[in-house]
Amino acid sequence: MSVCDVCGNNYDRSFSLRTSDGHDYTFDSFECAIHLCAPRCAHCACRVIGHGVEARGMVYCCAHCARTSGVEGVADNAEQSA
Repeated sequence: MSVCDVCGNNYDRSFSLRTSDGHDYTFDSFECAIHLCAPRCAHCACRVIGHGVEARGMVYCCAHCARTSGVEGVADNAEQSA
């Protein structure tokens, strides 16, 4: 069993995650992994769980937040005009 780096739970089904910058973490749930590792939207600060939108070195949770921050040419739906 391993101890979760976020909540301290000692759980027999914990898992490890290595981030792109080389940090190794142990989690007992995806919830804890998201809490610690998921980026925050540069506009609204919510956790970006999916692909999000990247522009100018920033991560946004959706096209709306990116547009609100001045990013042009993005849309949440390919059939909508950006």
